[in-house]
Amino acid sequence: MIAPLHKKYTSRAGFCLPPGVTECVLRVIIWSMETQSKGAARAKRGTVASIVGMFLNLLLAGAKIAAGLVFGLVSVLADGINNLSDCGSSGVALVSFRIAAKPADKEHPFGHQRAEYVASMIIGCIILALAVELLRESVDRVIEGGIASASPLVFAVLGASVAVKGGMFFFYRFMSRSMGGSDPLLGAAKDSACDCLATLAAIAGTLISMYAHVPSADGWAGVLVALFIVWQGVGVLREAGSKLLGQAPDRAQLDALRACILKSAGVLGVHDVRLFSYGPQHLFATAHVERDASEPAMLSHEALDRLEREVRKELGIDLTSHLDPVDLNDEEAITLERAVRERVRGMIDGLDLHDFRLVRGAKKTLVFEAAVPFACKQKDKEIAAALAERVKSLGDYDCSVWVERQ
Repeated sequence: MIAPLHKKYTSRAGFCLPPGVTECVLRVIIWSMETQSKGAARAKRGTVASIVGMFLNLLLAGAKIAAGLVFGLVSVLADGINNLSDCGSSGVALVSFRIAAKPADKEHPFGHQRAEYVASMIIGCIILALAVELLRESVDRVIEGGIASASPLVFAVLGASVAVKGGMFFFYRFMSRSMGGSDPLLGAAKDSACDCLATLAAIAGTLISMYAHVPSADGWAGVLVALFIVWQGVGVLREAGSKLLGQAPDRAQLDALRACILKSAGVLGVHDVRLFSYGPQHLFATAHVERDASEPAMLSHEALDRLEREVRKELGIDLTSHLDPVDLNDEEAITLERAVRERVRGMIDGLDLHDFRLVRGAKKTLVFEAAVPFACKQKDKEIAAALAERVKSLGDYDCSVWVERQ
């Protein structure tokens, strides 16, 4: 059974480790893929990926530290100590998956899945720490100058490190995809890639310095790689921080939610759709759903309850829907709505009008809401005033507009 799976997973993930290690890794992957609930499967796969990462980093650290101590290779010894810090990254990811798997409680009614974003930020800080240390060492090397020298053992150890770290990069990405996306594992993948680049830069710079006799070539290569790693680390921090602060939902998820609502029987339209993420698999949403105003209240209530269950079953989103009744028999209001939409066409890119109501009294008042993109530079008061002017140009109407951003 292992043989065909070995070919399947190594070719798909793009990594290849020594046969004995590969077989061990594949066994735990297969174990983690066994059918179970989404939450349990995510925690299990994340745990497996973190433990494998810790195991491989410990192997690398032990080999490099031993070689560095025996042969007096300070650079290899320092790289081994760096691998110990990578064990810390895997440990942070492991703890985050355990915390994220906890069910909701009184203090955290929306669950604990955002722990993964916190872990990703910690890993981003570890990547930046690696960059700062590499930059310091590289600048020292540039200042010292001279032609680099190294024994074949150094290149053998560093080459093996690149191979293993490259395998870990693809392994982390593979496991992240199997979980539907994981910030800690993607951060660990970037950390592994940065380690590969740093080691390759050291190898390339040393070879250039040795054979092309270019002073400090390894130092300048290290500076360039350190700056690249800074960029990667900042990217990890920004992505995780944005999700913690309330990142805008994915457009594809919003479109899928709208489509699921609109296909439900009796739904005339939907607006004010809001999607909130409390973790990779913990989504909540609110939406205003338009239905025929002549429909009895109990039937509308039952229809919305049924809609919420359908959305939860199909998309895994906990939806709270608000009923917006539409009077299909008010011809004057319907005609006026069409006229207003035509009058404001092209006024603002992405402008969406909804919740039209015609209130009849001493003077007729048209009430509606205007959704405006965040990118629009006009102030809300200016937009409301402009819309009111266009409505009044249609006849003797007052206008009440509520402007919202989306």
